[in-house]
Amino acid sequence: MATSLAAGQRQEFARPTSRDDFQIAIVCALPLEYDAISLLIDQVWDVKGDQHPFGRAPGDPNTYRNGRISSFNVVLVLLPNMGKVEAAGATASLRSSYPNISLVLVIGICGGMPFTREKEEEILLGDVIISNILIQYDFGRQLSDRFLVKDSIEDSPGRPAQHIRSMLRLLEVESIRDDVEDDAAQYLQMLQRKHDGHPKQRKLGKYKYPGAQKDKLFDCSYQHKHHGPSSSSDCSLCAAQGSSACERSMGLSCNDLHCDLSRLVHRERLVAAQMQISSDQPAFFPLRVFVGRMGSGDGVIRSAKHRQELAERGVIGVEMEGAGVWDQLPCIVVKGVCDYADSHKNKGWQDYAAATAASVAKAVLEHCVTPLVTGRDPSSYCSSGSGHHAVVHGTVSGSNVVMGGIHSTGGGTNNVRIGDNWGRAASWGEI
Repeated sequence: MATSLAAGQRQEFARPTSRDDFQIAIVCALPLEYDAISLLIDQVWDVKGDQHPFGRAPGDPNTYRNGRISSFNVVLVLLPNMGKVEAAGATASLRSSYPNISLVLVIGICGGMPFTREKEEEILLGDVIISNILIQYDFGRQLSDRFLVKDSIEDSPGRPAQHIRSMLRLLEVESIRDDVEDDAAQYLQMLQRKHDGHPKQRKLGKYKYPGAQKDKLFDCSYQHKHHGPSSSSDCSLCAAQGSSACERSMGLSCNDLHCDLSRLVHRERLVAAQMQISSDQPAFFPLRVFVGRMGSGDGVIRSAKHRQELAERGVIGVEMEGAGVWDQLPCIVVKGVCDYADSHKNKGWQDYAAATAASVAKAVLEHCVTPLVTGRDPSSYCSSGSGHHAVVHGTVSGSNVVMGGIHSTGGGTNNVRIGDNWGRAASWGEI
């Protein structure tokens, strides 16, 4: 599917006149997440010394950065701290300053389940998870022997808005998901080049793929702690049979602790991909996009046992901000997997995972999001009048066509454009 202009053709975009012209917001919890998506902004609207800054509403404590990604005016927000409470407060203030926001992308890093429940697909570090349902994994009842997550309809965040469900539905189409993954790979390479080519870059190769040999998944029963006489002689806690790991071991690497590599889990996709890669270190690994349940809570999960309990509920990723944004504004969570939410987690993959998430988010905007258009005649519309249906543009027998995903079964009219003509799309009952 073509997404770029013809060679030599350049599209000009006018600077927004006010905050009312912004429809997309991007929320990040960590500076490293904010850094990655900032490198993919096509045009920055905030200019030093600007006589007409966009500003913010009275009482809004947020600091904003305004720009353009593809054809969308976007506003970026960096949260003061991690967690859903900070996210909820910042999003409420965002809504007061930017009243026409129709989609918030919560972009960053997350812990990932090594396998999906339904299809038993392998999820690797650097893959990207997009939320279609959110579960608050720290909301429930603490019993004497276990914690019961309350995930009934009444206790869970509401389902996504209709235009978001329509957008996510497009990602179930294999050809569109393939296009998103292909374009994300190109954006990732562009991000890497832009960072490494900057005269003030502080860490060359910051967003480089860390290497398949560093993507380590240990079996659930194997803890990250001092192992063997050489490493545990000074740690009575780790040496005790069946004991938890000491706090000091959390800050040490698997190499420092001599973690047993024979306890690594074999993964076919990782092995197959390694065989396709040349001996020199690749700039990126063939990333995959997964759409599914995202767990959200204020606690960092560093336990394979608790990770597996969430996996049994169909959760494929865990993060800390989505639940705070979800009930404030329509949103999706787009996060790169930087660890497996177990005791072996470390920060070595965070920059790369933030970069893959940013790259996928930009590709999703270009392929799956249709701008809301107001004040124009129908011939200039990008979608149906409501703006709530995902559309795909193409040609059939030389005529321009727009295909829309129709979710409602009510009496509304769904318009389809073929060439210069407009017609009504037939409902399923009429086919």
